[in-house]
Amino acid sequence: MEKIALVTGSSRGIGRAVAARLARDGWAVCINYIERRDCAEELAAQLTAEGCRVMTCQADVADREAVNTMVRRIEKTFGPVSLLVSNAGTAGQSLFQDVTPEMWRRYFAVNVDGAYHTIQAVLPHMLHEHEGCIITISSIWGLRGASCEATYSATKHALIGLTRSLAAELGPTGIRVNCVAPGVIKTDMLDALPAEALPMLANDTPLGRLGTPEDIAHAVAFLADEKASFITGQVLASDGGFLL
Repeated sequence: MEKIALVTGSSRGIGRAVAARLARDGWAVCINYIERRDCAEELAAQLTAEGCRVMTCQADVADREAVNTMVRRIEKTFGPVSLLVSNAGTAGQSLFQDVTPEMWRRYFAVNVDGAYHTIQAVLPHMLHEHEGCIITISSIWGLRGASCEATYSATKHALIGLTRSLAAELGPTGIRVNCVAPGVIKTDMLDALPAEALPMLANDTPLGRLGTPEDIAHAVAFLADEKASFITGQVLASDGGFLL
């Protein structure tokens, strides 16, 4: 099967690093975005100049038809998706009593429904070929709850349950399903935190530093590699030991 990857939410942050790493590893990659077309096209231009095969596609993963249209575009341009990295997500901090129904629904629509839509869109060909790789991006807060992030944590717990269940269901067809749970990673999501919080978070991490998007990209690349062909249903916490 040709190496064709879809990385959702890949114009910035972790998704961007994952898309770049996979492209440089020889995958034809679709860079998905919802609003930041400029960032997606800038990354695509950079990778194309390096000789990589990439395309960009706007789609809100919460919109099932938009996802189906995106997957059809990928199939027309590159061929069927053999690797899905379900990375698109939304996050924020709020006391639980202040979480509005709109916030609750949007978090689940992007973080959980987005995985549901994209997995179902790429699965038929994987089932037909009896091979494929699906990697979800959860969080350490999907392994342990987080104060003031109950909604986000709930969605990330759901992704871990989905990953493990699908690994059991799809294993007999040769499709592997794994999850990466990032720790505290230096992305735009940390901008909402007070500056003094970052050194404290680094100090709480046994390795003594915050993670980078590239750290997560390395974990994804490992799970996507054929050398990991006997690994499925696993949650790889790339957190510098934060949860120890």
